[in-house]
Amino acid sequence: MNNIPTNSPLTFQERREIITTGRELKALLQNLFTPEESQRFLTLVKKGFLSGESPRDEKGLPKILLALKSALLFASSIEPDHNILLCFGLFPLLRDGITDIMTVRKEWGEDIASLLVGISSVSRFSNKNNNVNHDNFRGLMLSLADDIRVIIIMIVHNLALMRMINHHPDTEWVRSVAFEANYLYAQLAHRLGLYKIKGELEDLSLKYTNREIYTSIAHKLNETKRSRDAYIESFIAPVKKKLEEAGLKFEIKGRTKSISSIWGKMKKQKVDLPNIYDLFAIRVIIDTPPEREKSDCWLAYSILADMYTANPSRMRDWITIPKSNGYESLHATVMGPESKWVEVQFRTRRMDLVAEKGLAAHWRYKGGKSDSTDQWMNNIRDILETAEAGPMQLMKDMKMDIYDREVYAFTPKGDLYRLPAGATVLDFAFRIHSNVGCHCTGAFINGAHKKINYKIKSGDTVEIITSPTQSPKQDWLSIVVSAKARNKIKQSLNEEAVKRASLGKELLERRARNRKIELDEAQMMKLIKKKGYKFANEFFSDIAEEKLDPGKFLNSYLESLEIQVETTHVSVDEFELHTENQNSDFSNKDVLVIGDKSINGLSYKFAKCCNPIYGDDVFGFISSDGVIKVHKTTCPNAKNIRTRYPYRIIETRWTGRTGDLLSASIKIIGLDNLGILANITSIISKEMGVSMRNISIDSNDGLFQGFLTVGISNNQQLHEIIRKIATVKGVKSVERI
Repeated sequence: MNNIPTNSPLTFQERREIITTGRELKALLQNLFTPEESQRFLTLVKKGFLSGESPRDEKGLPKILLALKSALLFASSIEPDHNILLCFGLFPLLRDGITDIMTVRKEWGEDIASLLVGISSVSRFSNKNNNVNHDNFRGLMLSLADDIRVIIIMIVHNLALMRMINHHPDTEWVRSVAFEANYLYAQLAHRLGLYKIKGELEDLSLKYTNREIYTSIAHKLNETKRSRDAYIESFIAPVKKKLEEAGLKFEIKGRTKSISSIWGKMKKQKVDLPNIYDLFAIRVIIDTPPEREKSDCWLAYSILADMYTANPSRMRDWITIPKSNGYESLHATVMGPESKWVEVQFRTRRMDLVAEKGLAAHWRYKGGKSDSTDQWMNNIRDILETAEAGPMQLMKDMKMDIYDREVYAFTPKGDLYRLPAGATVLDFAFRIHSNVGCHCTGAFINGAHKKINYKIKSGDTVEIITSPTQSPKQDWLSIVVSAKARNKIKQSLNEEAVKRASLGKELLERRARNRKIELDEAQMMKLIKKKGYKFANEFFSDIAEEKLDPGKFLNSYLESLEIQVETTHVSVDEFELHTENQNSDFSNKDVLVIGDKSINGLSYKFAKCCNPIYGDDVFGFISSDGVIKVHKTTCPNAKNIRTRYPYRIIETRWTGRTGDLLSASIKIIGLDNLGILANITSIISKEMGVSMRNISIDSNDGLFQGFLTVGISNNQQLHEIIRKIATVKGVKSVERI
């Protein structure tokens, strides 16, 4: 339907309501304004509201009535604040061009001008797109208003507007305003502790978006009001008597929960109104000094628990440990007469004042989400409680710097995205899609062409420009600030690096085959690390880019093999087998048989280069000090040892029984996913007779390489552990080294 024309004259009823509202507001303000201020303001009001050709806004609502009702609501519900009340009157005049920000700054001061600038910024985006992400849109509102008073002004103004639009002819617009009131302003009011305003916004939103449900619940509540009031009275009477006998001074209030709250419970519990759980709520407000607050609340609770059966699962103790926003109250749900559940809240007068009219926010109530705003909001309660010149006065200097860490921007279609502060066009492109980011060449910001390093501002409309020939560059990492963009760029760069590394590895292996050199992976990796490379891919990339000569590397590899074993020349006659336990890892154990005649009492060690364990094929190597070093037959050094020192080899085998735990090393390569290391260590910890002795992890570019040393009794157990680790999601390879 069409709106009421903006030039339509005010009706008799509207003029009468303006006069009544003005008188109520004047009674609340008393001496808040000087005569000179009052005269200046009235002159502006007459010029803008009463003498203008358009006494109504674009939706046909009387401008002056909306401004007066907003100001009255703020003064009565929050505080009669001089500057904020002026803003309610000045903003419509500023919006209509009756005055300007320079004039306001000159005649009314910097603080009022700053508030009006904030209100203008938020109003510009209000109701822009009801389909955007609600959390993001709330963040946009807060980021544009760096003074929290702006947000409070917008909340109050929205409630005043909601009260005025019942039966407005433009039903689609009414529904739009109602949706915004519910998902934006009601939630912000909840956050700021403005619970009455929040409840009324939700009720009105339900009324305008689902009038049939609202009317049905309201009608049923009205039908049962007499019986409901009688029930509450019958419940309160004996409780009141017992509390008085205990010497407590208190006030008891009984109420039925709000219509929107009841509708929420009906949907959640899937029941009709008569079956709503804890439909009734009783509040016991105790007058007591600060030092007795907790004890008196618990005393009142114990009296109630003696009278009625309490539901322990519904007990909520926010006195011992208050909510993060400072909310303090003791909630209990008891089975009252007629087997009806009744919620009873115990709090002191101070607690009730903070809960009902304080500006401290809470966002976690009843399972609500939480974000970093809570940490900033938690300090507000203390400011309000200690305010001497009025809480709004103290909050002037409080900036919402928590949102300096985020910016909010729109796509041309109206979708809203949240990004970290300092985010660039490139960050925004990757936020939309990885493919868009990889091919981004720039953007149109609010219609103007910008480069990929342009820093986005809250409220910008960003249209990304792409090219199929564009690809990520190394210097992009210095442009982006978001984790997603950085990871995607690294991933793309790594894919190129992997291709180069594969080529380099193929070149090296081909050269080794030509020289008939058999490369041992473990020995090669040791040499690569010795040359200063943290990751093998970097080494192979340098081979591919001809920064390293593969022939020279192979020469170094052969040299490293020759120095792996002891090179001190000792003749066979000089060896002396020690039979005492001298510097040995194990001695006089029956797990090994050394020599053809099972010589007992020989000192031996397990070689560190291959860490043999029970069950491995092994041989003994007599070192220069006479201690036998036990190697695996598959040890990387075995071939060299047998070739150079055959006279120092001694037959060694296992007896058939295990002894102490032996060390074994495992190499694991996999995706650097959250929890993967915990899953691997969990497997080892659950194995009987296995212990973790050492762990070292290197992580880079989404991959990790780990080396585990475990104490284990035999190779069969080790093979089983390796098999289980290989099944862990994200593990690419696992092997014994």
